[in-house]
Amino acid sequence: MAKHLVLVTHYFSTHRGGVEQVAAELAKRLAENYGWSITWIASDADPSPDNLPLSVRLLPAHAWNGIERKIGVPWPVWSPRALHGLWQAIGQADVIHLHDALYFGNAFAWLFARLRGIPLIVTQHVGAVPFRSAFLRTVHALANRTLGRLVLSGAHQVVFISPAVLREFERFCRFRTPPVYCPNGVDSAIFNPDGPVADDRAIVNAPLSGKRVFLFVGRFVEKKGLSVLRELAAKFSEDLWVFAGQGPLDPAHWALPNVLVVRGMSGATLAPYYRAADLLVLPSVGEGFPLVVQEAMACGTPAMVGEETAVGCPDAQPLLYVEQVGDEDTAVRWAQRLAVIFAEPEQLRARRREVVYFARANWSCEATAGLYAKLLDTLTRRPHFKSPAGDWH
Repeated sequence: MAKHLVLVTHYFSTHRGGVEQVAAELAKRLAENYGWSITWIASDADPSPDNLPLSVRLLPAHAWNGIERKIGVPWPVWSPRALHGLWQAIGQADVIHLHDALYFGNAFAWLFARLRGIPLIVTQHVGAVPFRSAFLRTVHALANRTLGRLVLSGAHQVVFISPAVLREFERFCRFRTPPVYCPNGVDSAIFNPDGPVADDRAIVNAPLSGKRVFLFVGRFVEKKGLSVLRELAAKFSEDLWVFAGQGPLDPAHWALPNVLVVRGMSGATLAPYYRAADLLVLPSVGEGFPLVVQEAMACGTPAMVGEETAVGCPDAQPLLYVEQVGDEDTAVRWAQRLAVIFAEPEQLRARRREVVYFARANWSCEATAGLYAKLLDTLTRRPHFKSPAGDWH
């Protein structure tokens, strides 16, 4: 009999966020290589992806996405009709898989799984997010220690993509089973140093005119460090700054002639931009260890990140350029560090080779999918039933 998984995320992979991209890749491999049929439920804020196996059924949930549009916080609110569809889908599942605990639909999926007695696995990607707003910082921290604690402590299995995020939640969560650390995998068939380089005219001309190419990949939101990047792009005005992504803090509005914004890129269309760049620059906070850093390294592009991001993958830390993020002098320090990095071109070229070797040895999509397949099979074999009090045993 086919095993059925209900996958719940806040958005589909067409939203271009790292969490959704990871969910899509994992669903694809579980369906193709391990025989799972999957119903993927996510907000209808974006078009549905069209590059998944037929055994992955998509169920868009009608949602209001005004919070992200207004303040850049990705928290879509699902309609009652969408929640009813979620309830019905969960009733047909052998296992439920959530990516992160705090999203609106994910929290209801946890509740419905509990009420129906369906085993639940949660992949937790992020911990505390140091928003600039004291109000948002307080709300997020409180949500982690209440709703986050409830969901993660009640899950049958929790997987963390970063040991730093694991340590954070261990301080206040009591897990039903020992949590697992599993870094996100990278598809080496797409993200490698041997494919084509982006052929945008500005990118092609940059090396010919002695310009360096700096790259940012991600959502254009506060926690990604867009304010720092704006200062850096203005400081290094003779170089090309490429921003691949979308969001409310759009670099196209900065009126800087050395800024190139590209949209709608992912997978095979994004990899050439990594290869074309001299350096990925990501002064983000509150992300665990972002997938874009892994993809860049797999393509042979070194990355400059904040201290918090580097801690998210201790094994990779020696290969990262690391600087502090979070105070008013951040842009000044990052500019000074960039000048030092490019003053040593031989070391930077050597680093390109090293990051490729590391990525190939440590971030395998096949190994990641294999681990999840084992965890899911364990949950389907484990006896579950609801007690009269509604607890799982």
